[in-house]
Amino acid sequence: MDSENNVEEPFVPYGAITSLDQLDLSERYSYADYFRWKFRERVELLRGWIHKMSPAPGIKHQSASLKLTLKIGNYFEGKSCNVFAAPFDVRLPDSKKQTNDAAVFTVVQPDICVICDAEKIDDRGCIGAPDLVVEILSPGNTQKEMGIKFDLYEESGVKEYWLVEPQDKVILVYILKDGKFQGIKPFIETDEIRSALFPELKFNVRDIFE
Repeated sequence: MDSENNVEEPFVPYGAITSLDQLDLSERYSYADYFRWKFRERVELLRGWIHKMSPAPGIKHQSASLKLTLKIGNYFEGKSCNVFAAPFDVRLPDSKKQTNDAAVFTVVQPDICVICDAEKIDDRGCIGAPDLVVEILSPGNTQKEMGIKFDLYEESGVKEYWLVEPQDKVILVYILKDGKFQGIKPFIETDEIRSALFPELKFNVRDIFE
């Protein structure tokens, strides 16, 4: 305990990594490593490589995130599917048969995700692909969300993927069909967006970007 301020120091497990500087960013890591990291910086693990998350999101990102979380959360209230907002770890194993920590090399934190299979949820987050993933673009993360993570979500079997662009006030929707994402027309401010996976989940796009 800090005697001067009478503040209890946080518990740090033995062997925990407390600074990002302790890691070699040129090395490949697994979730077993990730689970030991206790530093403040938020990172994602994509195919074993560390990706620093963007600095604190701006107003447009945060506003869209809150409104989408409320819209989606209200729709699923009382239903069997669960809605989670970042920070929330989603582990995406390379194989359904190998889900132990040392065999998982991808850990992402989607802005919003919907998980309908309760068996995928544990005390550490989600193991396996969510049914619906929503990522909100902001300066600095566009390449990652539209490139690397797009491919990872597709390969992992995410059934529906939304890419939200607050700057242009557009929502791009992709549906998994035969193992590949197929894009629907962009939903702009004047449109009503409707989930293909959950047809009753619908709202005016304008409501998200006001």
